[in-house]
Amino acid sequence: MNIVDNYNRLRSSIPKYVKIVVAAKTRTIDEIREVIFAGASIIGENYVQEARKVQQELGNGTWHLIGHLQRNKVKDAVKIFDMIGTVDSIALVKEIDTRCASIGKIMPVLIEINSGSEPQKSGVLPENTLPLIRETALLQNIKIMGLMTMGPLSGNPESARPYFIETRKIFNEIKALNIPNVELQYLSMGMTNSYKVAIEEGSNMIRLGTAIFGERKS
Repeated sequence: MNIVDNYNRLRSSIPKYVKIVVAAKTRTIDEIREVIFAGASIIGENYVQEARKVQQELGNGTWHLIGHLQRNKVKDAVKIFDMIGTVDSIALVKEIDTRCASIGKIMPVLIEINSGSEPQKSGVLPENTLPLIRETALLQNIKIMGLMTMGPLSGNPESARPYFIETRKIFNEIKALNIPNVELQYLSMGMTNSYKVAIEEGSNMIRLGTAIFGERKS
């Protein structure tokens, strides 16, 4: 089964309200072109340089940063991406705000939650999510559009469920506060091995790579 067939099969089996972000890390230009041809509209890249090369080749599209963003890459990132989905510190959001102000752009972002409280992972700890959102909401050139979590990686999709439940709970609590400049439209949870569980737990944005492209060759 090829990339086009894989994408179409997935798109037809996943509820229409769930946005599919195509995880394009290490994929070739031709592979990404195929999935766009199949109808994919959101391409997720992990690295600024990779995204720039793909954009130069393929042009228009909606581009999400789904990898960790270093502050020294923000200047370039805000020019390339339509959404930054991995915001996790006030230092980072202030840098994004400053760089966006200089080019007259308002950047939609997702706050990344380290739902498993894993010390080796990026993401704000669950208990620090609301303070970060309150500070970020005061900035003029950032728009908080939702939350994202990875959850601890495991071969068993059910292992991720408690972390998705925790993130959904935080999402609902913050949404109910009606904080100005915070929309919380998107709850981004779930990847190839866990997206079905994530959707059951309220995800409306998933990141799929292997399910579309097959296993990475390297």
